[in-house]
Amino acid sequence: MNHSFARASTLATLDIGSSKVCCLIAHITPRDKKIEIVGYGYNASKGIKNGVITDINQATLSICNAVEDAEQQAKERINSLIVNVSGDKTQSFITHNRIQLHKNRPISEIDVEKLMSQSVAKIKNFEGEAIHCIPLDFLGDKNEPIKDPKGLYAESLGLDMLFGTYPELLYKNLENVIESAHLEVASKAFSGYASALSCLVDDEKELGATVVDIGGGTTSITTFKNGYPAYFSTLPVGGNNITNDIAWGLTTSFAYAEDLKIRHGCAFLISQDERETIDVYPVGEEDDNSIRQVPKSDLINIITPRVEEIFEMVGKKLAEQGLKDVSNHRVVLTGGCSSLNGIREVANLVLNKQVRLGIPRNIPNIPTYLYDPKYSTALGMLLFAINFRERRPYTNNTTTLTDIGGVKKILAWFKQNF
Repeated sequence: MNHSFARASTLATLDIGSSKVCCLIAHITPRDKKIEIVGYGYNASKGIKNGVITDINQATLSICNAVEDAEQQAKERINSLIVNVSGDKTQSFITHNRIQLHKNRPISEIDVEKLMSQSVAKIKNFEGEAIHCIPLDFLGDKNEPIKDPKGLYAESLGLDMLFGTYPELLYKNLENVIESAHLEVASKAFSGYASALSCLVDDEKELGATVVDIGGGTTSITTFKNGYPAYFSTLPVGGNNITNDIAWGLTTSFAYAEDLKIRHGCAFLISQDERETIDVYPVGEEDDNSIRQVPKSDLINIITPRVEEIFEMVGKKLAEQGLKDVSNHRVVLTGGCSSLNGIREVANLVLNKQVRLGIPRNIPNIPTYLYDPKYSTALGMLLFAINFRERRPYTNNTTTLTDIGGVKKILAWFKQNF
């Protein structure tokens, strides 16, 4: 494919998952940042397991098919995209840095930039590909939060910075697949972070909420506090694990197990399920004469332990953050597997928290078919791009680090349009 931007106001996102590859092409109006979806492509993913590339050729083909479908619908070509990063090797940490100030003059832009540069320079001490570098609160002399320090007087100024990293070699494999499809990465974002941007309301970001994005091969976790992301993590389990359990437990094919999960699956058992039966094709047999009828309860008794396990693992992550017993910290479920019947109720019981289902809600007037949790990441990456607030890693004569999220390309795009 020979790609070129048809217009400067075009953005494209690519959600590469373990079960699907989704490409969106959107036009952005410069003045009000209005998003109009003009192209959509969806393809079953191959060569990807648990968010990690396992077969470059198959993964490249999956990406090409999704991108070409989106291009045909949009009637234009693209050559770069915003790409999601997932997998259970996702890590995050917050650093704190402080500089001394001249107390007889107000804080200047130079002071702020000095603090920013020193904070970002700390990424040199950590291994891996830097995916995110997000400035959080500035902090005054007594560590009081400050939204905008410029013009204020203080003896010192501090800054908390959130870093998100991913193993360098795993990211290179992802980047290699994009290049094999004759595309380039304009920006990158953790899947869970993008999903949070599309699902959370402002009050949830301020008061505190954790988005649990349950995909095919992984479950991404993103926590917001005081309006900012505060934690990224990913678990190596997802909807495909449930499907595998069904296939093994009922001795049927993976494809038919997925169909059973979608049509008849539920995360908890009710008395009526004991009386109902479902049709199951034995693995390797597809004619109606081979159908077995099994109690629906057998299916649900396979699903329930796996769903409980996922939320028990989420609970451990919340406990690590000191949030397990914080009653007003709510949980928002999204991702394809969040559509499973009863999953919200099980999450509520296991986590002992308020839980709601999250659909993409922060982009108005999108096509109806995109109002689905499985598109939260693809849509959220558009919001990530137009609200870009990350920093470039520190560089010097001996060390050159990759731009965080392709910041140069994003800033160049905004210079042309805004």
